[in-house]
Amino acid sequence: MALHEVREDIPDGFVNSGSAPQDAVLNLRLALVQSDAAGLEKALMDVSTPSSALYGQHLSKEEVEKFVAPSPESVAAVNAWFAENGIEAKTISPAGDWLSFSIPVDKANELLDADFGVFTHEETGQTSIRTLAYSIPADLKGHVDLVHPTVTFPNPFARLPAMVTPPKAKKAVNLTSDAVPASCSSTITPACLQALYGIPTAPAKVSSNKLGVSGFIEQFANQADLRTFLTQFRPDIPAATTFTLQTLDGGRNPQSASQAGVEANLDIQYTVGVATEVPNVFISVGEQFQDGALEGFLDIINFLLGESSPPQVLTTSYGQNENTISRALANNLCNAYAQLGARGVSILFASGDGGVAGSQSTRCTTFLPTFPSGCPFMTSVGATTGVPETSASFSSGGFSNFFAQPSYQASAVSTFLNALGNTNSGKFNRSGRAFPDVAAQGDNVEIVVGGQFGLVAGTSCSSPIFASVVSLLNDELAAQGKSPLGFLNPFLYSTGAAALNDITTGSNPGCNTNGFPARAGWDPVTGLGTPDFAKLRTAVGL
Repeated sequence: MALHEVREDIPDGFVNSGSAPQDAVLNLRLALVQSDAAGLEKALMDVSTPSSALYGQHLSKEEVEKFVAPSPESVAAVNAWFAENGIEAKTISPAGDWLSFSIPVDKANELLDADFGVFTHEETGQTSIRTLAYSIPADLKGHVDLVHPTVTFPNPFARLPAMVTPPKAKKAVNLTSDAVPASCSSTITPACLQALYGIPTAPAKVSSNKLGVSGFIEQFANQADLRTFLTQFRPDIPAATTFTLQTLDGGRNPQSASQAGVEANLDIQYTVGVATEVPNVFISVGEQFQDGALEGFLDIINFLLGESSPPQVLTTSYGQNENTISRALANNLCNAYAQLGARGVSILFASGDGGVAGSQSTRCTTFLPTFPSGCPFMTSVGATTGVPETSASFSSGGFSNFFAQPSYQASAVSTFLNALGNTNSGKFNRSGRAFPDVAAQGDNVEIVVGGQFGLVAGTSCSSPIFASVVSLLNDELAAQGKSPLGFLNPFLYSTGAAALNDITTGSNPGCNTNGFPARAGWDPVTGLGTPDFAKLRTAVGL
């Protein structure tokens, strides 16, 4: 047997509560090594880089699957190992690179030379069965990528946006000029975003151009609240404008007022309410997720990869600290984002709300990067506050400990690091993938929940807002018969950079430090800046 993955220590906040019951059944998944991950990355960069001859020539589902399908040798080797041990596995991803199987703890300990124990999260009391190391037969090296959930721990702080103020009734502000209304310095509404970023109010035209919003952890998007929101803040569009629903893992979207979710409502109200008339899909991932500690993150990507025409933009306002997830699993999930990107999907995630302390402000001595913001194949969105805009102090940003810095951002990041000098030296990985990439308003954002108006804050406001801008650009591109923007970063760091409002004030404190400062150019608080719609139109060739 060869040691395959090992965790040096139990993650912060968990304690080992002893051996796992031998007959407890573990639902495990096995990822096979993908046949050509390097080829996929090259194809992704070719179709996503404005200076490339292949820019915009996105791949088909079948073309992408060729890169990720495991080799026949890998499939045969793993099937033989399963057969030998009397295990029945089923394929759960479109390209055949993920298998699932269920076995009791005693068999898992034997099969993987592991020691599964019960780990309790002290603050929430949540328990999970995990191991700190596992092995695979030596002859399966190069065939098996990873087994999960083994060394990846759950994310008890799947953080939701903070409600900043108790909901209170507010009067509509009448806009009479292009100037940003004075009220926007204390309350953000769709009209504020239209004024600040030059976002058009004209309805989108192309019905095949879709915007996907992910919903997790039993967060439901309420239709009645959306209607109230649109009536108040977008009286120029039909109040009945709504979204369609897709579900997986037992997902649902019940409509009683008491079940309306702050996060889901925020995400839907600031996509439907900003990306005017772009067809909106709420993808509700239920609690029967099959990917263990990932809370459905992997399931939703496999679900979308299985669709012949997934939404061209996907925004997700959930994340976790990078150190809770195994490196192999982080890599695998990151490659799944690359697969969607190669097919022309823009993937945006909120960067997190703990400043340099990641997705929660725990005690930390070194900075905590968040996942998946450290993945180089997605777009990480930080937050700003106020008018004129400055950095939101909670905006997570920094440098991944797992992923190396991609070439598309090397120049922008080295300019920042040179200016930073020795500040916070040793607290972060200078050569890691740096995030966020961009930012948008994320503080005092007004939403409706359970019929009540209230303000929320978090990068979870910023991601749907930026995603809406991308969707509106895609609509105009599609109307001219052009490709969607797809994976955004190579564009953003080259021709797109000058089309963003550079945020140069503020910082993101955490871990008993002042965090990083915002400054001219890219910085790990607000990235390259916030959108300027007119300039972005020009930059994308409209």
